[in-house]
Amino acid sequence: MCNILSYKRTVQVYMKMKTSSRTNSTFVLLACFSMLLCISQLANVVVCECSRNMVIFNFGDSNSDTGGYCAAHGIRFGYPDGRSFFHDHPSDRLCDGRLILDFLCESLNMSYLNAYLESVRPNFKNGENFAIGGATILPKNALFTLSTQVLQFIRFKARSLQLQSIGLKDLAEDDFKNAIYMIDIGQNDIANEFSYLSKVSQVLEKIPSFISEIQAAVWGIYNRGGKNFWIHNTGPLGCLPQKLATRNASNLKDLDDYGCIKSMNEAAETFNNQLRALCEQLRLQMKDATIVYVDIYAIKYDLIAHSSAYGIQNPLMVCCGFGGPPYNYNSNITCRQSGYSLCEEGSAYISWDGVHYTEYANAIVASKILSTNYSTPPLELHHFCT
Repeated sequence: MCNILSYKRTVQVYMKMKTSSRTNSTFVLLACFSMLLCISQLANVVVCECSRNMVIFNFGDSNSDTGGYCAAHGIRFGYPDGRSFFHDHPSDRLCDGRLILDFLCESLNMSYLNAYLESVRPNFKNGENFAIGGATILPKNALFTLSTQVLQFIRFKARSLQLQSIGLKDLAEDDFKNAIYMIDIGQNDIANEFSYLSKVSQVLEKIPSFISEIQAAVWGIYNRGGKNFWIHNTGPLGCLPQKLATRNASNLKDLDDYGCIKSMNEAAETFNNQLRALCEQLRLQMKDATIVYVDIYAIKYDLIAHSSAYGIQNPLMVCCGFGGPPYNYNSNITCRQSGYSLCEEGSAYISWDGVHYTEYANAIVASKILSTNYSTPPLELHHFCT
């Protein structure tokens, strides 16, 4: 059986592998399989330590949307989405399989989170997902932005406690008090600013307003009893194939050593630095709260920079797209549109459709999150279930 010790050793194997250019490809794939197996079995270690029902409330965008966008628009995300795990069943996720959030739920032996807008037999025993594809931090109170998601949570909590008071079993006050409140948002805000503004300096000037809104969201949850916060920073926007394929190709100076757009990553890092500072400030102000800041950027950038160590040959190529190398991304024929092509199922790709990660990549990212090496403070996720 895979335990926490063997799981950590598997991660260490990866770090050693990236120092050797002669690593056998078969060994790389076996190591990848071993790590994925450990992730799936890690719940067996964690669940025995949980003394109560685990609850997660998640706020974010398509990186953690488990069906909100589909429910809101009356559509389904079927094949090729979900092909690696959900197979013939619509997954309603913009991915070929599971998201990072799904793997985190698995590690706690929880069911996957239902979308808040799901109306057909939703199961809210383990919490709820307010994230929705395309969501942004600003403008405030616009449809599906972060502030609206918090308002939806407030309504959901009030209704849940009201129903419980008349004898209907649902989430109780203690479930809300002990729940983990996850926030993973900001990528769309930064991307949108780059499409509107011509200078990087103008984009950077907008970032404090994004951070202020996240601050308001955390306080809004805290003032209603939330005490456990798990906050992801944003990933390397400039490494997304969609951005690379549609950039100004003449500006080669804006590419870093790994082929990513430096200006976009600079904005992402500025956002992350301010988000980290916010978390430090909130810890001082919320003495009875636990606030974990997770460096998703470092995890994802390492995955790209040392892609060969993970069995990935083309870290900036899209699995589901059109056009071939270097990115296999064409804005006129994107994944899910007529004419797209697919990589071989089971092959090692980071990008699924140019914006969202594959299940393969999400599994690696989730494993690194669970290692606590990228968390401040370095608390394990199952810390909240005791």
